[in-house]
Amino acid sequence: MIYLDHAATSWPKPPEVLAAMADFLERAGGNPGRSGHRLSVEAGRIVYDAREAVAELFNAADPLRVIFTLNATHAINIALYGVLRPGDRVVTSGIEHNAVMRPLRGMEGIELAIIPCGRDGSLDLAAAGRLITPGTRLVVLNHASNVVGTILPVREVAELVHRAGALLLVDAAQTAGAVPIDMQALAIDLLAFTGHKALLGPPGTGGLVIGERVDTAGLEPLFRGGTGSRSEFEIQPEDCPDKFESGTPNSVGIAGLAAGVRYVLRHGVAAIREHEVMLIRELAEGLADIPGVTVYGPADPTQRTATLSFTVAGRRVSEIGLRLDEEHDILCRVGLHCAPAAHRTIGTFPEGTVRLAAGLSTTLADVRAAVAAVAKVVAS
Repeated sequence: MIYLDHAATSWPKPPEVLAAMADFLERAGGNPGRSGHRLSVEAGRIVYDAREAVAELFNAADPLRVIFTLNATHAINIALYGVLRPGDRVVTSGIEHNAVMRPLRGMEGIELAIIPCGRDGSLDLAAAGRLITPGTRLVVLNHASNVVGTILPVREVAELVHRAGALLLVDAAQTAGAVPIDMQALAIDLLAFTGHKALLGPPGTGGLVIGERVDTAGLEPLFRGGTGSRSEFEIQPEDCPDKFESGTPNSVGIAGLAAGVRYVLRHGVAAIREHEVMLIRELAEGLADIPGVTVYGPADPTQRTATLSFTVAGRRVSEIGLRLDEEHDILCRVGLHCAPAAHRTIGTFPEGTVRLAAGLSTTLADVRAAVAAVAKVVAS
């Protein structure tokens, strides 16, 4: 079997991730921060070590500003509902995931502007300059498209954002662990990430990293409840991370996430990036040579992640995906990928595309076999 659905979730997970989760349940299964006994203390230490690992990966100044969540969608909602108020202006791009678009469409009283993108997913920076006006409260940007893999110019947008006096929220679901991210160098204010993709952790993990420019006193928590701290009060504590982490955390998942992050740190994100650029170059060039196949996304492999979408003239994407699975043991994803805005931008709405997404465990032989399999399916 060749697994090419890493943009949905990475598989297989490193053995270290499984071992860390089993070790947590066997050795430190207490509730972190809720008790003073040894199991609770050890659980708290593991969770804090995970904050430090995430802060190191993203060059975040304060590990206590790493807020653990269920996934990137949860993190994005914390940021959006924490920052925005009725009357605020928010700007986003034309290739966003529904994790951004659905909460924004559902918020009453905000002014929403959308920066247009090209059919290859590239952001129109000139339009961004016109739309990110003084008085804008928040700009939300997908670091890379989950449909075509296009990497957006975060640093250039950050300059526009801060010049306008706004905050920048970056959705790094597709890039965390696969593309180098330095929050300070890129001037990112809020970074949403998921744990189960290129960070190689388990599902049900993710986080929001809050940068130093953000005044957490002005951020409203998405929900409130027990935190294990300041239990004498019936109001939510103001300290990070407790203000945004009510309820018992997914400690076993966080232990697995920490192991995945350390695995990425040991390999080096730059080396992982080099591997994935090699894979996407081979994949894009091979598919482009097949008659009837249209490949979407930037021509330059250094401007994209290892995710690629394609269509075949006169063929339904569901048929292509099913035959790749049943006849060639190649697992991919077809359809709209929870990103109708992106598919409208690239011209593939409403049917969508076939998406092949390589990852750290993908080999060059896997990619070549996938190209050969697509050629056979198309020819038949």
